[in-house]
Amino acid sequence: MYKRIFLLATFIGLSICIYSQNNTNSPYTRFGYGELSNNANGEYRAMGGTSIAMRSNRSINAVNPASYSSIDSLTFMFDLGVSGMLTHFSDANGIRNTFNGNLEYVTLQFPITRWLGCSAGLLPYSSVGYEFAQNGSVEMPVNPQDDEQTIDYTSMFYGTGGISEVYLGLSFELFKHISLGANAYYMFGDISNYRQLSFSNSSYSSLQQSNTIKVSDFRFRFGAQFYHTFAKKHGITLGMVYEFKSKLNGSFSQIETTTLDTTVNSTGGFDLPAYYGAGLSYTYDNRITVGVDYSLQEWSKANYFGKTDSLNNSHRISLGAEYRHDPLGKDYFDRMVFRLGGYVETPYVKAFDNNVKNFGISFGIGFPLRNSKTYINTTFEYGKKGTLTTLREDYFRFTINASFNELWFFKRKL
Repeated sequence: MYKRIFLLATFIGLSICIYSQNNTNSPYTRFGYGELSNNANGEYRAMGGTSIAMRSNRSINAVNPASYSSIDSLTFMFDLGVSGMLTHFSDANGIRNTFNGNLEYVTLQFPITRWLGCSAGLLPYSSVGYEFAQNGSVEMPVNPQDDEQTIDYTSMFYGTGGISEVYLGLSFELFKHISLGANAYYMFGDISNYRQLSFSNSSYSSLQQSNTIKVSDFRFRFGAQFYHTFAKKHGITLGMVYEFKSKLNGSFSQIETTTLDTTVNSTGGFDLPAYYGAGLSYTYDNRITVGVDYSLQEWSKANYFGKTDSLNNSHRISLGAEYRHDPLGKDYFDRMVFRLGGYVETPYVKAFDNNVKNFGISFGIGFPLRNSKTYINTTFEYGKKGTLTTLREDYFRFTINASFNELWFFKRKL
């Protein structure tokens, strides 16, 4: 009983703290809504984020709400993850290293009936964090009667914030081969971007500009999984997820300040794009699992600052595999889990170099606690964005998550 109270209290406390956290320091987050999260938990991050067709009674899969009905009718699951990321930036002007750490997510899952499962939690939707400067020069007249002269300038960029989301999801099973589910998200948070332009010649006024987006809105995701076991040891699952395009409710303000005037602008429309995802997974004897995902987000059709030409459609393909020697083995090594994966994606923002795709690889190990279904999972990721001709970002992320899996819903016999 005390363990249950402690876990629930931890969930509530961490949910309050996560709101103000940030886990990025990248110039790429200056564009759009920042760096987007695919909401995969620690286990599936180690598989390249492959999760749409993953269905397990050992872990929480918030990416596809249809997975919740797989939970055992006597089990309560609780998952929290933290991460640290070392980022290496390089371009023609030099190199720079940064480090960030953060609480990533908190989720829980429990059965309502034998065929109905429920999940809830707090997840990141996007993160913004950067601070950098650019120097340049421009030909400008010092006085109306003078010829043009070369004027040096410095642009300072700074951004912070992010969007978080609380979700509640339900999933029900049909005919023992079909599961349907839905997540309802409440999105909240704010994103602030600042720019300061100053000239070496004091004859020209400096410019300060700040953009702020404050979000308070709901969105929905729908999922389905079709699964079948044949020849006793072989299982296959087809998963699908969908989100419809919707307007993003919130407020926007833009303030421009010079030495002569201040201008305030509060216009601009924002959308969330339609999202399509499909995945396929194969499992052998509950020991080996392999899967593949494909997803599309139609950002090119979504309004951003009232325009639909500032963002790109984002395509993502991921592959992943998982191996455990014997889930019911008595030896500790038999129950350890080894995971491997990778992904390639098209960035949704038009920044630096639009023709370069992002990619990443990952692997992880799951360590079971003795006499328990609870696992401590570790994940190592390497990813790359951009090129040296513009801005290259190489990152190394380490994630550790505790996936508690406890029997709660049964009567103890005296």
